[in-house]
Amino acid sequence: MGLTLCWDLSKQYKIVEMKLLAQQRDLQAKIPDIEKCLDIVAALQAKKALGEALIADFELSEGIYSRAKIEDTDSVCLWLGANVMLEYSCDEANALLKKNLENAKASLEVLVADLQFLRDQQTITQVTIARVFNWDVHQRRSKQAVKET
Repeated sequence: MGLTLCWDLSKQYKIVEMKLLAQQRDLQAKIPDIEKCLDIVAALQAKKALGEALIADFELSEGIYSRAKIEDTDSVCLWLGANVMLEYSCDEANALLKKNLENAKASLEVLVADLQFLRDQQTITQVTIARVFNWDVHQRRSKQAVKET
């Protein structure tokens, strides 16, 4: 394997690593949000079962909040992304959020395994670069020694 090929592989591994790390950060931020949504849906269902109203503070804008009293609700609205919001029953929302949480955690596990594999490949590539360089230095010194004698 040539030194140029090894350098190219090393650069490609770095690019892939940066993409995977960005995906990992996104997933690590997404999981607590999903868990928080699950907690809120559970709180709504618990308050409904008790016949009580849920008092919630909503952020309207940065630093501006509004207080709401949520009474006996059978549905919630969930942001799906890309400015899309859908209304679900509490049970459907709970099931969807649990599924999304499981998928996000599974994706994170796969991503961590991919990152570990990539780091192993980077280490192998760096060792290969060092060996090729050392071999080249040894060959040049051998040729130099032959020329001098």
